[in-house]
Amino acid sequence: MKVKECSSWPVHIHMAGIVSVAGAVCRKFCDDIGLCIRINKTTFIYEGGEEKGFTISLMNYPRFPKTTGEIENLAIRLGKLLREKCKQESFSIETPNTTVWFSDREEDNKE
Repeated sequence: MKVKECSSWPVHIHMAGIVSVAGAVCRKFCDDIGLCIRINKTTFIYEGGEEKGFTISLMNYPRFPKTTGEIENLAIRLGKLLREKCKQESFSIETPNTTVWFSDREEDNKE
């Protein structure tokens, strides 16, 4: 039995939208890149409302090991692709160190 190990660096993408659409996008992305992810349905509850969506967890999979920077860059690429394909205006990426919110909403980009 072969055993491989690599350092852990979990990165999560949080987004509203239809999980089946996200799954199809992720399947192609993972096949093209060599990546392992997990998708969980979730409900986001926030001040003034709630939305159904998903959380995608990227892991440093020993079969396809990556650096922490590579994992974070892949999460950003995948998040932007999912935002477009799931017809959303924003998403967040959570790492062990930071959470970054990305928004294409017109009102968020006035400055």
